[in-house]
Amino acid sequence: MTPTSAFHLQMRPDNIGVITINVPGEKINTLKAEFAAQMMATIAEARRNAQLVGLVLISGKPDSFIAGADISMIDRCRSVEEAAGLSRQGQEVMASLAALPVPLVAAIHGACLGGGLELALACDARICSLDDKTRLGLPEVQLGLLPGTGGTQRLPRLIGVSEALTLMLSGKTLRAEQARRLGLVDEAVPQAILLQSAIERVLKGKAGPATLPTRERLIQAPLARHALFAFAKRQTRQKTQGNYPAAERIIEVVRIGLEQGARSGFDAEARAFGELAMTPESAALRSLFFATTAMKKEPGANAQPRAVAGVGVLGGGMMGGGIASVTALNAGLPVRIRDVSLSGVNHALQHSWERLSEKVRRRQLNPAQRQQQMARLSGGVDYQGFSRRDLIIEAVFEDLALKRQMVSEVEQHCGPQTIFASNTSSLPIAEIAAGAQRPENIIGLHYFSPVEKMPLVEVIPHAVTSAETIATTIELARNQGKTPIVVADRAGFYVNRILTPYINEAMRCLLEGEPIEHIDRALVAFGFPVGPIQLLDEVGIDVGSKIVPILQQAYGERFAAPAAFEAVLQDGRKGRKNGKGFYLYHSMRWPGRKKPDPTLYKLLQLEPKEQQSREQIAGRCVMMMLNEAARCLEEGVIRSARDGDVGAVFGIGFPPFLGGPFRYMDRTSIASVVNTLSNLMQRQGDRFAPCEALQQRADNERKFYISASEVNSHKDSAG
Repeated sequence: MTPTSAFHLQMRPDNIGVITINVPGEKINTLKAEFAAQMMATIAEARRNAQLVGLVLISGKPDSFIAGADISMIDRCRSVEEAAGLSRQGQEVMASLAALPVPLVAAIHGACLGGGLELALACDARICSLDDKTRLGLPEVQLGLLPGTGGTQRLPRLIGVSEALTLMLSGKTLRAEQARRLGLVDEAVPQAILLQSAIERVLKGKAGPATLPTRERLIQAPLARHALFAFAKRQTRQKTQGNYPAAERIIEVVRIGLEQGARSGFDAEARAFGELAMTPESAALRSLFFATTAMKKEPGANAQPRAVAGVGVLGGGMMGGGIASVTALNAGLPVRIRDVSLSGVNHALQHSWERLSEKVRRRQLNPAQRQQQMARLSGGVDYQGFSRRDLIIEAVFEDLALKRQMVSEVEQHCGPQTIFASNTSSLPIAEIAAGAQRPENIIGLHYFSPVEKMPLVEVIPHAVTSAETIATTIELARNQGKTPIVVADRAGFYVNRILTPYINEAMRCLLEGEPIEHIDRALVAFGFPVGPIQLLDEVGIDVGSKIVPILQQAYGERFAAPAAFEAVLQDGRKGRKNGKGFYLYHSMRWPGRKKPDPTLYKLLQLEPKEQQSREQIAGRCVMMMLNEAARCLEEGVIRSARDGDVGAVFGIGFPPFLGGPFRYMDRTSIASVVNTLSNLMQRQGDRFAPCEALQQRADNERKFYISASEVNSHKDSAG
């Protein structure tokens, strides 16, 4: 063992060795290639004790067992063979652990993900803490990869093929009790007795093979297993549209291992890992991972954030209720809600109650814990209790006069240091701050609906917003579980500005007679989670109609709304919120199987007929978004291509496997994008004219990302 080893052995008087994993100089444990020799040296040191009874693996980090493998290690691979070699090296280490003649027990507290869980699977038993920080899972599919150090082979044999596929294909993580019920861990105990429980498990000796539940044993039969794999493959293709190759490779590798034996399974796993690591889809997904990891470490501004002990929320509607919920339940802060009516306050409180009740139903909380968390939330129709709030988030109607009134009232009822953050989707922050006594305290904080699910938030300072206000607001957003990007105070900010021409173009396709479902399916096939017309129904047709005029006034006719908007609004259609939009809602039996409202075609005097291919429709809509994204970068609306990619993926669901608009343009080639826009301009009109920023990059053969290492060199990256 070297002084810099990540593994430290301590022999107990009872001849049980405790191996502590503690990667020097890092906040969390991640697996690196050089650790293979260190681990084997530590195991060899323990085995020199002739009386060795067994071993316990435990972390020296406060909240992390092993958070996964160092993704930058994978990113440095330049060939399929090199990446497959990493997989085989890891498999060999895990095989050596599994073959030890003495019991090896993993004592897990904190994150046990990816390679960390694969290491635990190679142990004879696993015991985890009941702490809420403890999470177990194999999320490699989210990086376009599969578990590469034996996970695809050991997990199905431990918990059954059906449950193993579900865990690996979803990439979801499990809490302690969920993992115990599934058989992934043998015990879940309080953290205080974790080590002692692991030692007691060692003293029981090596256990035999896991006994699978009856359902999983039945699936082992050849016919049942064949049906399961066929179903899994069919469901995966339907869900991924063929855009995420890792999912189908997971199914294939698991099947090979069960049908041809573990040795063939391990070989197939290493080969598939190497091939997937070299795919553009995995490269794009890894780039997003590196980007978000880097953003979490960056300071919010050239100032220290102020401490926030309490938050106020103005408005008890859908957005206000969601903001109050993530502030109280995620950030753990007391929240006071103000609305003009008690019914509005109750609506916001009900939002959090339902969210917590779902956790109770899933046994993630007990009723007493639900009450404890609800106690952080209160509300009323006045400003009682607001004088002690450090930050106020305004979520009232999108009306400039009303928002200015909120600024005035907050300055009257709150302290001089209180920050006022407006959840506006389009109104300039400078105009909201006009006339304020303390404009340096005013900032935009634009959330996306539904708040508890959408990970992005736009932070919008205006010209005189203080650095301290920016830093404090970013820190709050991170504590709420959000990924914040700082954008300029320009009409539409970033996300709505690139989204609007995309949706407008979909509306133009509709007015040309393309069926609603054909348009939406075209963009889902491209990789978006929902199509643009369904998205408009979800966001609210009325909301979209308020944003478009602001953008048109600021940027000209390319933002002009198609005539369909006005006709649909005049018919009282707002979308899902009032059960009347482009799709039918009142007669839906199965969520997800939406049918277009046929009366809408009559309203617009259309005879729907498919005339353009899916590729043509997707090309028109996406090119409008790409062109506007390039303008936003050139104008300084976003600070970098990286921020633009993160904003588009996390804010509107731009296909993650493409990496975001800027990485997609780099991959496609900017010259190709300009050529496509030019051809569309000739056929469809000047709105497709390539912006000057794109034209210059194409002429000079300049990419948005200078090199692969620009975002792929972060030392602490794990997955």
